[in-house]
Amino acid sequence: MYRDNERRSLWLSVDWLTIIVYILMVGCGWLSICGASYEYDTTGLFDPAGRPGSQLIWIGSAFALSFIILMLERDIYETFAYLFYGLIILLLIATIFLAPDIKGSRSWLVLGPIRLQPAEFAKFATALALARLMNSYNFNLFTLRNFGLVLLIILLPMGLVLMQKETGSALVFLAFALMLYREGMSGYLLLAAVCAVTFFVTVMKFDDTLLGATPAGALIVSSLTLIIEMLLVTGLRNDRLTLRIILYGLVAALLTAIIASLYIPVNFVWVLVGVILTSSLMLIVQAIVKLSWRYALVALFALSSVAFMLSVNYVFNDMLEPHQQQRIRVSLGLEDDPGGSGYNVNQSKIAIGSGGLLGKGFLNGTQTKLKYVPEQDTDFIFCTVGEEFGFVGSIVVLTLFGVMIVRLITLAERQDTLFGRVYGYSVASIILFHLVINVGMVLGLTPVIGIPLPFFSYGGSSLWGFTILLFIFLRIDASRKEV
Repeated sequence: MYRDNERRSLWLSVDWLTIIVYILMVGCGWLSICGASYEYDTTGLFDPAGRPGSQLIWIGSAFALSFIILMLERDIYETFAYLFYGLIILLLIATIFLAPDIKGSRSWLVLGPIRLQPAEFAKFATALALARLMNSYNFNLFTLRNFGLVLLIILLPMGLVLMQKETGSALVFLAFALMLYREGMSGYLLLAAVCAVTFFVTVMKFDDTLLGATPAGALIVSSLTLIIEMLLVTGLRNDRLTLRIILYGLVAALLTAIIASLYIPVNFVWVLVGVILTSSLMLIVQAIVKLSWRYALVALFALSSVAFMLSVNYVFNDMLEPHQQQRIRVSLGLEDDPGGSGYNVNQSKIAIGSGGLLGKGFLNGTQTKLKYVPEQDTDFIFCTVGEEFGFVGSIVVLTLFGVMIVRLITLAERQDTLFGRVYGYSVASIILFHLVINVGMVLGLTPVIGIPLPFFSYGGSSLWGFTILLFIFLRIDASRKEV
């Protein structure tokens, strides 16, 4: 009787709004897969030999898996979090050596007629391990040891996925930074991440533009670095004296450089770099004298920004693969390659634009039917939504994602344990990251890195991975104690 009452209570307390949104998204995803891959003269919509029929099997198994997850005890997920993580790590290592080479990556384990991508399951395992660690007794994120352990849990699977040559799947692990920020991680790290992206794009896009002897990209980045450094100094105990010293030094250096430029070519980037290095040294001295680590942190930001700016070209030219370089150039508008790296994005834009306001109708898309868009039922599934259901359909899909993400954040905030809150924010962060990058990729706003759209893209590994990720949290939430 106790077990029956407990199960009855579970079904009353589980968040049905999220489950309904999940079912709607999976259903819309299946319709999109039909539109992207259905062929009138071959298999039917429900034929297991075709992709729509195959996806139906995955959907049915995902529903069964979600039911099993809800039926298991909540404590299982916290008790065995490290075990799940360890098993996934072993599976990722095995994949590097056992997986066949498919389109240049070794990320799929072939088990007879079934192919599984362990990287999709590493997301929920990493989220569980992080939640378990951060919920441990007397845990403090701000100690060097604990923060190092958190980074290790995130970077280990990320590195293994990179070794499989799956850059897109590896970058998804950066989404955990949003959860860490919620749990009190310094805003300096978030600022550093935003600056890194901004500086990289600026150097790549404008460094070939010369203002006299000065490359425009590096000039913009060094100027931004100096401005941010001064703003941060202003916020430190309202330290106007240090700010005035930096400003006087900057004015003196610029005046000297302007006078010198009348006689010899002057690269003003090195003038600003000299000011940044000198001011950083002064801030380090201030940190020692005033025993304030914040001064040293500002100096570290400035020095790291300069080092990052000077290393962009090396990283781009010597560390990235040629196809990755090509995609970044096309995304930034540095090259026009409509028949090569830019082909996917151009065709997806045509497909979305041709849909108009209301779309061409279910199974009536011409771009998708004629197979103009490669990977149109996986990474570029959103272009099928835009073509067949138009602007209105695209907004409906984005609204469903918005409702789910906002609801997940709401559920995470009402958790009675840190374990539940950390895991909930991890789920919301991962889904948000996938949504922004995938849709941005299809619209040409972000580089093409090949990650699926949750609950929409074809594939059992993706659907199972996101289903497990989501329903573990719903099970945790259903057993929370009301406060």
